[in-house]
Amino acid sequence: MFRTAFEKVRHATGFFRRESGNSTVEFVIVMPLFLVLFMSTFELGLIMVRQVMLDRATDITVRTLRLGFWEISEDSDEAREVHERMKDFICDNASILPDCENNLMIELSPVSTETWQPLPSTATCVDKEEDVQPLTTFKNGTDNELMMVRVCALFEPVFPYHHLGMRLPRYDADHSYMISVSAFVNEPS
Repeated sequence: MFRTAFEKVRHATGFFRRESGNSTVEFVIVMPLFLVLFMSTFELGLIMVRQVMLDRATDITVRTLRLGFWEISEDSDEAREVHERMKDFICDNASILPDCENNLMIELSPVSTETWQPLPSTATCVDKEEDVQPLTTFKNGTDNELMMVRVCALFEPVFPYHHLGMRLPRYDADHSYMISVSAFVNEPS
């Protein structure tokens, strides 16, 4: 009985000393780490390019708004039309954003310099489930009034169920969001 056990141990020892599957074991251990690194780097790079382009487009749009190229009246239909034109202007300057016209929402609201009450902490983004989009504040403000512009853009992560894609802020099950904020003071008339 001991002899058979000894032969089994000796046979197992010989099996473990063989190096024929060594590269396969290394591949199985190391390759997933490289895949996670590659996929996360690609996802993060794409998100950063989109965020920079959204910030740039928002700043260009705010500059034109500050200089008076957009006349926003109190009429809600005209304000909606200006909102759509501003959205088109941002999308033209941030062409890397996917389906920009349908995934972008702009808020424009005055900030009281007496209370310094900021915008609500949650941004209003496009609701993909509804046909009618949520209302956003879109007021032109008065002379010498501090104005805040907040733009929310939705996007689908390239690898949504991967390491980085699962940690992105989610708006709904399929979309993550990025926000760009800018401020300006209305010029006196």
